[in-house]
Amino acid sequence: MNSSPEIVVLDGATLNPGDNPWDAVAALGPLTVHDRTPAGLTVERAQGAPVVLTNKTRLGADVIAALPELRYIGVLATGYDVVDLAAAGARGIPVCNVPGYGTESVAQFVVAQMLAMTRRVELHDSQVRGGEWNRCGEFTFWSTPQVELAGLTLGVVGFGGIGRRVAELGLALGMRVLAHAPRPKAPIESALFGFTGLEELFEYSDVVTLHCPLTAENDAFVNAALLGRMRPGSYLVNTARGRLVNETDLAQALHSGRLAGAALDVLAVEPPDPANPLLAAPNCLITPHMAWASLTARKRLMAIAADNVRMFLGGAAQNVVNKKFL
Repeated sequence: MNSSPEIVVLDGATLNPGDNPWDAVAALGPLTVHDRTPAGLTVERAQGAPVVLTNKTRLGADVIAALPELRYIGVLATGYDVVDLAAAGARGIPVCNVPGYGTESVAQFVVAQMLAMTRRVELHDSQVRGGEWNRCGEFTFWSTPQVELAGLTLGVVGFGGIGRRVAELGLALGMRVLAHAPRPKAPIESALFGFTGLEELFEYSDVVTLHCPLTAENDAFVNAALLGRMRPGSYLVNTARGRLVNETDLAQALHSGRLAGAALDVLAVEPPDPANPLLAAPNCLITPHMAWASLTARKRLMAIAADNVRMFLGGAAQNVVNKKFL
């Protein structure tokens, strides 16, 4: 491999909207950065480049087959479902992701979502500015139930770095924590923490938060059956992948009043289709896939992505997610 290969970034606008320069990547070879790439231009823009970096631009088997010079795929995220891992592996192309960069950013956002649903701070600010405090005639008022998180049970589905950090923050807030992981994980040493089965987690938690990757097996696994197990008045949080949730079933659970609220930073289609039933569902907070996006986290992502490329060029690829196909 040439020590200075051409590097193409297919969709760099979200990682660097102007405050997070590409200098560390540019130091490794000639660099072309596209803010975003329509599907029809992917092959054209990546043609001839041995190193291609992508965030959400899909690199399916057909695209990979059309890029004979391609030797390395870097995913500018932790999730890597945008790349056909088997097709890349069959060509001997490592696919490297960026794990761990957003742990604190996402975990803190989950806490913000829980507090937003249980205390409704922005709603009450709006009501004060609309004169409702003056009209009530008291030194205080509230228009929604004010719910303490301390003493409630937090269910964490998936126990990687982010799930574990969310569990730690839940414990710090005085919550009991139940966690579910498909493979054995080290527990948190606390009398308020324990692992449990998936159905039991949904049944006994007041807040369920999702922190698992999207796979063919768990697509839309949060469905009417699991939602029906949740306690009346409970909450759902999703900062993982939108397709983990059956959005029609969740909308119905919110309309029925069984759930007190849902806070979603991800949807099955992003941006959402105007017909998405969650847009009209009550007590549903939807944010634009931003939990990861603190500047500190994006700087960390940039540094690790550059280090991934540097390690590959040195013959020792790291954070390879398709090892079994190579």
